[in-house]
Amino acid sequence: MSQVPAVRRALAVLRLLAAAPGPLPAAAIARALDLPRSSTYHLLTAMAEDGFVTAIPEERRWGLGVAAFEIGSAYLRHEPLERLARPLLRRLVDRVGEIAQLGVLHGAETLYLLKEQPPRHATLVTDVGVRMPAQLTASGLSLLAHLPPAQVRALFPGRFVNRTGQGPGSLGELRRVLAEDARRGWSSEDGYITEGFASIAACAFDHTGHPAAAVTITFRRDRHPPETWPALAAGVRRTAGALTARLTGRPPA
Repeated sequence: MSQVPAVRRALAVLRLLAAAPGPLPAAAIARALDLPRSSTYHLLTAMAEDGFVTAIPEERRWGLGVAAFEIGSAYLRHEPLERLARPLLRRLVDRVGEIAQLGVLHGAETLYLLKEQPPRHATLVTDVGVRMPAQLTASGLSLLAHLPPAQVRALFPGRFVNRTGQGPGSLGELRRVLAEDARRGWSSEDGYITEGFASIAACAFDHTGHPAAAVTITFRRDRHPPETWPALAAGVRRTAGALTARLTGRPPA
């Protein structure tokens, strides 16, 4: 246990470098983490010996090393997000009897990573690996609602894609929708992707409070009229909250 503080400092260095736009001077690392300069140099040297950071002598800066890249690559191979979410989605499907999906943002699109559905259920156009315009999907809206306005503006610089004649058609309209979704804690789409179908989504967050993924249920509109959606949304939010906990995440302040 005597090594725990040192381990926490090393992890803090990795998180700081991962969040920075580029390599940092040792002095900047020491200031950001409130560490003595001499301790910071010793820590960086030890981490460099194991490949987790690398020194750039010409710039007098430190960046992430190959070992950090290897761990990141291994994380992707293990598919932890899908593995953590799958049992939660299965339980959600058992409760509501509708299709549940897990989606993430891929630029200005929603990318579906996971899909669970009850037996003998209607097939959807959205499936694992499919990408859809984020502003038309409940998943995308729930993720966009928790991004900074400048980032949303950068994702939608021009004309908006439309499928069924419904959904936000301008940046101003999208911003109004996102503000309301952020306030109530869930998003919905009503026929934006497929006429006669609707979706409800809620966001799961990572350890920085950043939107990590969205949990969605999709259903025939005639099975669940809009007045029942807040009750459905409560179950979706609980599932998204459980995924946030599994990711050791936290909702934004």
